[in-house]
Amino acid sequence: MLAPYGFGAAATESRRIFVLEQYYLKNGTQAGRIHEHFSRAAIPALNKVHSGPKIFLESLVAPHMPQVAAIIGFQSLEEMWNVHTKVLADPEFLKSFENWENHPEQPYEHASIVLLEAADYCPEIKQDSTPREKPRIFELRTYHSPTWRQLRALHERFAGPEIKIFHRVGVNPILYSSTLFGPNMPNLTYVIPFENLTAREKAWDAFGADPEWIKVRKESIDKHGQISSVSQVSLYRSTPYSPIR
Repeated sequence: MLAPYGFGAAATESRRIFVLEQYYLKNGTQAGRIHEHFSRAAIPALNKVHSGPKIFLESLVAPHMPQVAAIIGFQSLEEMWNVHTKVLADPEFLKSFENWENHPEQPYEHASIVLLEAADYCPEIKQDSTPREKPRIFELRTYHSPTWRQLRALHERFAGPEIKIFHRVGVNPILYSSTLFGPNMPNLTYVIPFENLTAREKAWDAFGADPEWIKVRKESIDKHGQISSVSQVSLYRSTPYSPIR
């Protein structure tokens, strides 16, 4: 059965698309080798053909550690495929990829790739005009809803009062999306950068105690029931070579 992927007026073809790649590693040479491949080959090849957002991360707290993740944004499915095809044709990328795979130790234990569809209210992700001296913390949150109807209600709550409360307390997500192809559907997946762990803790404490949030949450549950049944939270730090840090 086909699931109702779209949640707004825009058709899927015109929505922004984000690819979330997660590489699950074991202790040893894998982490150093994947960082070398990404920094010396993958990002240079991407930069030649794609100016969209690129975020490369390493896990701080996640279900599987060590882990390296990448989030790459595109204006459409067509652009995503065109960029993918051009990167795979880049000689330096192919050489690095072959060296990465031909090492006596496998490049990673396993990997997952999730295709995310940006929500109507998702902001544009812009690269910093000047490089940041320190990497930020990036929090990846996925909220699973029991039904597509409840997921729509969750998006409506986010797009309405919740974002305003977020911004007031210091929670400023750069990505709001739903999984188009991937596990644990339906869900709302979003990403929040923080300057450090202290800033993150302060912001979430303020959010949890905010009187308006307590009121909004109660009204949401009274109207729709528990629209988010399971939450997954992972913390990452941007890598030194990530275009967005």
